Amino acid sequence: MILVTGGAGFIGSNLVKTLNERGRTDVVVVDDLRNGHKFQNLVDCEILDLIDKDAFLERIGSGARLPERPEVLFHLGACSDTMEWDGRFMLRTNYDYSKQLLAFSSEQEIPLIYASSASVYGMGPVFREERPYEKPLNMYAYSKLLFDQHVRRTNPAGQVVGLRYFNVYGPREAHKGEMASIAYKLHQQLLESDRLRLFQGSDGYASGEHRRDFIWVGDVVRVTLWFWEHPQQRGIFNVGTGQAQTFNDIARAVIAYHGRGEIEYIKFPNALKARYQSFTQADISALRKAGYDAPFQTVEEGVPLYLKWLEGHDRP
Repeated sequence: MILVTGGAGFIGSNLVKTLNERGRTDVVVVDDLRNGHKFQNLVDCEILDLIDKDAFLERIGSGARLPERPEVLFHLGACSDTMEWDGRFMLRTNYDYSKQLLAFSSEQEIPLIYASSASVYGMGPVFREERPYEKPLNMYAYSKLLFDQHVRRTNPAGQVVGLRYFNVYGPREAHKGEMASIAYKLHQQLLESDRLRLFQGSDGYASGEHRRDFIWVGDVVRVTLWFWEHPQQRGIFNVGTGQAQTFNDIARAVIAYHGRGEIEYIKFPNALKARYQSFTQADISALRKAGYDAPFQTVEEGVPLYLKWLEGHDRP
């Protein structure tokens, strides 16, 4: 049996679907479905069970055993809203919950592979898995760093891997709303008006030239599963392409796919000043040193894959 928290979410549901494609249907999804629209991410997936996240925590906290011992726990569930400033909520949902899952996995000797975040680096400009470069700008990022630090401090036995995902885009993210990727947003804007809106220049960057490490969700899933397949690996690792690309690159890829559309540059919001990552680029030397050597999709390769998937589904 395989446990996936956040299994109805963006990366989690893509992980479940890939496990299905590899012949595994004994997947137990743990999630919070107060946003019931997320069920759509699992409609074409085969799972063994779906358990509410609070009910799951009560079950393992009471000492009640699961029907069978899980082979691995993929912990991808979290509140990922970077604009959420309720610190008590974020700590309870992201930090405390993760600590309890770590205690459970350690006691049961279950490998734990969990989602950290590139947001822990704040403004950068160095994005390396080392303490001097970790400077979160919001409660979401801070909650992720707190758990990373807890893992470092406790140094649990067995395999524990934290994956700092960079700017992930791809299928099954429509439920994220404002937190959805720029690729999804620009696609929707083009369908509505043929105009793709990007920010005007700021922070030393020209209009649309802010740069992020955009990574295709299929690559993220492959890296995540690779660590499970290599149980000797443990620690915290960046998961990005290692190459930043511009928002203009994303927009041009969307326009090229559809054969129409124009870019419009809008004023940079005051609310985002000093809180916006104008540049991210994963240092993936630790990932490569660990032995992961597969190439990553560029924006020009990944965006058309995504848009083709969107066109093939009645829902976004």
